[in-house]
Amino acid sequence: MKKRMISVIGAAVIGLNAFGGGAALAKDIHKDIVNVSHRGASAYAPEHTIASYDMGEKLHGDYIEIDLQMTKDGHLIAMHDVTLDRTTNGTGSVKDYTLNEIKQLDAGSWFNEKYPYASKAEYEGLKVPTLEEVFKKFGKNNSYYIETKSPDVYPGMEKELLRLVDKYKINKEKLLVQSFSSQSLKVMNELDPSIKLVQLISYKANAEITEAEIKEIKQYAMGIGPNHTYLNEEYVQKVVNSGLELHPYTVNDKERMKQLINWGVTGMFTNHPDLLHDVKKGR
Repeated sequence: MKKRMISVIGAAVIGLNAFGGGAALAKDIHKDIVNVSHRGASAYAPEHTIASYDMGEKLHGDYIEIDLQMTKDGHLIAMHDVTLDRTTNGTGSVKDYTLNEIKQLDAGSWFNEKYPYASKAEYEGLKVPTLEEVFKKFGKNNSYYIETKSPDVYPGMEKELLRLVDKYKINKEKLLVQSFSSQSLKVMNELDPSIKLVQLISYKANAEITEAEIKEIKQYAMGIGPNHTYLNEEYVQKVVNSGLELHPYTVNDKERMKQLINWGVTGMFTNHPDLLHDVKKGR
């Protein structure tokens, strides 16, 4: 895995760069930024399909990012929404369908219709993958960034995730689990304290975080994942200097990528992992 934990000293060095005192270090700083392919390389292929995950690897993403939903019969599948409507030709809640029923759906044609400039004939008829299929395809030593989506809708989601992680001997050093639900992350932490966790946060206005909030998060997580829109340099410096990783989502503009890196973020989510790769290379 290309990531490393940013130490307080390292964060201070990044801080110098952000204030113009360490410009010569910029290229080295960029190299260590975690490049997370958001739902796979979802700007180029239907999100949360094997094709999208494949594309993410080809375009230099460091992680396969997988949102989890759970079927009526208890299988974990890769899908962002709790409903089937947006990314398949089905309709209704995932929880009301068996895996076999969901496997009959087309999870690719919608992309060709919505993004004709990126459409490919082979995207038609793509299937919704299970987490198990993703693990089988990409192997135990790949880097996975997995989100427990709507865990309140799916009791036992965390336990099933860990069962599959253990079954396929997934390298836990290369595994990150994130959620907006602190309760879900705390359940994960209780079930297996070795799993590295990231607390997702959604800001609706200027991002602020207190020392008390940071202290609370550090009891169970090693990082936070806020939406990038409302971040500011002071916030970024405060978080990374606390020792937490900071992986904002979802950044698709090169200039914004550069700004966030210079502020001190340790990684980010993007639909365009190739763009972030270029930024990391100084292009």
